[in-house]
This record gives sequence, C-alpha cells and structure tokens, in this order.
Amino acid sequence: MRWPSAAVDAVGHAVASRGPSVCAVCRAWGRGRICASCLDRFAAPVPRCRRCALPLVATAPTCGTCLTAPPPFDAALAAVDYRAPWDGLVTAFKFHGALDLAAVLADAIVGAERRRGLQRPSLLLPVPLAAARWRERGYNQAWELARRVARRLGVRAEPELLLRLRETAHQLALPLADRAGNVRAAFAVEPRRRGELRDRHVAIVDDVMTTGSTATEIASVVRQAGAATVEVWVLARTPRPGDA
Repeated sequence: MRWPSAAVDAVGHAVASRGPSVCAVCRAWGRGRICASCLDRFAAPVPRCRRCALPLVATAPTCGTCLTAPPPFDAALAAVDYRAPWDGLVTAFKFHGALDLAAVLADAIVGAERRRGLQRPSLLLPVPLAAARWRERGYNQAWELARRVARRLGVRAEPELLLRLRETAHQLALPLADRAGNVRAAFAVEPRRRGELRDRHVAIVDDVMTTGSTATEIASVVRQAGAATVEVWVLARTPRPGDA
C-alpha cells in the first residue's frame, strides 16, 4: 500500500513534534526532535529587519542598509541565526539525508511567520535545486520545508513554477563577493505558467540566506513575471560579521 504524501507528512510531524525522540541538539531523550529546552535556548525570537531579516540592535523595524539600498524583495523572515546548533542541523538536513528534521525546522519558520503579524503570501516557491544535486541527495531541502510550511499555514506551495536553468557552484564554496555572479541568470519562471504569478503575493523559501544573492536573483525574476509582492522566508539567516 502506498500512503498519500499528506498522510506521511502528518505522521512524520506527529513523531517529530510530540513522539519520544532523542533531541538532535542536546541528545537528551524526551519529546520532539528538538526538545523544548533547546528550542527555548537556541530559537528565542530576536528583533529582525523586516526587509532583510538580519538581527537588529535598535527598535526600528528596518535596518539602515535596507533604508538606503533596499533589496528587490519586499520583506524577509528568518526563524534563527545561522550559527550553532542550527548550522550543524542544516548541514545534516541538507547534505546527509536527515529528513526527520524537516518538520521541526518547518515549524520554526511557521512560528516566525505567525509572530510577525503581517499579511500572509498566498503562494510559496521553493528555490529550485540543480538536477545533479537532486540526483545526489534525492530531495530538494527547500521544497521539504516549503510544503510543510504551506500545509501548516493553509497556503499553496508550488515546486515547479521556478526553474533552475544551469548548474552553479555551491554558494558556500565561494567568496561572498562572487556569489551574486554565480547565480546570475540561473533561474527562470516556467514560461507556460508565468500568468500564475501576475499580481500575486509570493514568498521564496530556502534553508539559509547569507548574502541574499540567490533571493535577489529569484525575486527579480518573479517580479518580471508580474508578482506584486515578493518575500523571502528562510530557516536561518547568517549574521553580519562581527554580530554577537
């Protein structure tokens, strides 16, 4: 018997969030793939720029950089900073098949979205994965997050509206200054479905945002297809160098 994907996700979410498990962070036996104590310690909400999701030290809703040079997307959210223990969890989830983490990582994004109190997008678009990497991993980590987040929030997630046109080097392997060029012209909207984006409020979903180069490139492509509002949702945001 082949279980419907929704049923599999429901069972997986129940096990990840409520069933007995060893915490992926502290290794204690308890409830949830990441225990409540570790979530309280490592995932406490912090003030973030509404435009780029970097942590803020002031109470203003937008950082100075975004006020003077705003990105091509309208808003961004991140659940946590990309530092321990989240960097290790993302590596396990992204490169080592730790799909058992998908539900709790998606829950972190859902929590960040619910806390912000802004109008919700109607469509989530995962960053597409190169074909060679899909064959290597067997899944797209952005889609694994997006489809779970969409189900929790009652919105639509669409994995095939965005296309990756060419293979690119791993962003992590490149100097920060080279990352924008690495993804330039690497993405497109499926030509036969461009009309589905006209006047839509959409969110691009990925696991991590560092320089924002991938988000910037995709946001520009989606806007050219007619999207009215474009957001970026990620699990983790890399802080600026020197941030505490």
